[in-house]
Amino acid sequence: MAVEVEERTSPRTANEPRAERGADVSRAAAFVHGARLVPAALWLGGAAFFSFAVAPSAFAVLPTRDLAGALVARTLSIVNVGGFVVGLLLLLTWAVGRGRVRRAALWAEAAAISVVTLTSAAGHWLVAARMRSLRAQMRAPIDALAADDPLRVAFNDLHGYSVAALTAGMLAGLVALLLIARRTKSIKQ
Repeated sequence: MAVEVEERTSPRTANEPRAERGADVSRAAAFVHGARLVPAALWLGGAAFFSFAVAPSAFAVLPTRDLAGALVARTLSIVNVGGFVVGLLLLLTWAVGRGRVRRAALWAEAAAISVVTLTSAAGHWLVAARMRSLRAQMRAPIDALAADDPLRVAFNDLHGYSVAALTAGMLAGLVALLLIARRTKSIKQ
């Protein structure tokens, strides 16, 4: 009677189950970071499309600046609320897979995501809300007001703050996207 012996190419070690668990954790972290890229990229793309296509096109095509302003305000609201929600989602998943990343890169990612979240929130709930309030106080289209009218001056100042907040958020979003992509790549390796 012959006894068959199963040959193994590599001997089983006591650490193998731990190594398998580590590989599963790395795969899960890589999946989470790959999934984090999607909302970050979608928001950044949407914000860029709004800035470079929607807003200029609305003012170029629509018959009145008031209609264009209403369209731009509504669309910017979607961009800002989206940036806030995406920022919160990215902050909630920020710590996943942090073991293989340099501390400075990890904190830079958190800072960039925080800037996106805060500028989006401020742009929507502070600046745009104040702009809506000013528009409600105006009894005529904004272009009909004198250039030195206090309501028009305040509105124009707020418009500048809105543009600055979105620009800062988009730049921070680009940095966050690049850092998330870099971290995803290092986790997969």
